[in-house]
Amino acid sequence: MEHKLKSISRAGIPEAISKAELYRNLNEPEEAESICRDVLEVEPENQLALRLLGLSITDQFTGAGSDHTAEVEKIFQSLTDLYERLYYTGILQERRAKAQLRADRSPHTLLPLFQEAMRCFAEAEKIRPKGNDDAILRWNRCVRLLQSRSPSDWQREVEAFDAHDSPPV
Repeated sequence: MEHKLKSISRAGIPEAISKAELYRNLNEPEEAESICRDVLEVEPENQLALRLLGLSITDQFTGAGSDHTAEVEKIFQSLTDLYERLYYTGILQERRAKAQLRADRSPHTLLPLFQEAMRCFAEAEKIRPKGNDDAILRWNRCVRLLQSRSPSDWQREVEAFDAHDSPPV
């Protein structure tokens, strides 16, 4: 038996987006992702659905190679507003790093992800809408995460990595 997806109506898009937001808030990102994909089948350029889809996918990151980082990057790069492209790309890198940290990846391998996230947040901050401090809040979270380990821990791991990869003297 073959089942086919059904299209939602244009008139139902606002309610569908509202449901996607609700499912994200209920920590059911798979449901939100499905709804966003339905909306985007009808309105491929719907900016809110694109943002929610990218966020729903990042909500599911586990730190494994199966995380859909390339798809999310493509989604966020398709946002038309430069501030949003920068901000959400920063979110992607931050969530990627945090998921890998939870998966016990070595912190020295994650430092470039945090640095890229912070670069995106710093660029977004420069062009943020008046009264929107979201990029600053995300920057600060990254700094606090980096500060949660002593600098010597980060350095020791980098030095151990460098020593392992260096040719013998």
